[in-house]
Amino acid sequence: MSVSSVSHAVPMHAAGKQATRGQPLSQQDESKTRKTAQDFEAMALGEMLQPMFDTVDNSAAPFGGGNAEKQFRSMQVLELGKEVARSGGVGIAHQVYGRMKAMQEKAAQSGNRVKGDRP
Repeated sequence: MSVSSVSHAVPMHAAGKQATRGQPLSQQDESKTRKTAQDFEAMALGEMLQPMFDTVDNSAAPFGGGNAEKQFRSMQVLELGKEVARSGGVGIAHQVYGRMKAMQEKAAQSGNRVKGDRP
């Protein structure tokens, strides 16, 4: 998973257009935000697990070792991170989702664009 795949959250200025003062974000915006938070957790878990797998020596295992394993190891670790996040994760997605939602609602209420957003 690349960083660009995590950046598909609803832009703050788009949230401001869809949600007016006092109205919550749309169901579609909330599901996109939740998915983005889960994708972030998956990526973070994969990055945290990578050093652990870098220290494992599978050369003595019956089917382990070799160049092919080295090439695909990072993809395996990222998929493991995705599966952990899909299975409930460790709480990162929940915290990120809450913060993203609060930021989007604040931007929608103020009607202001957040610094760095494109028109």
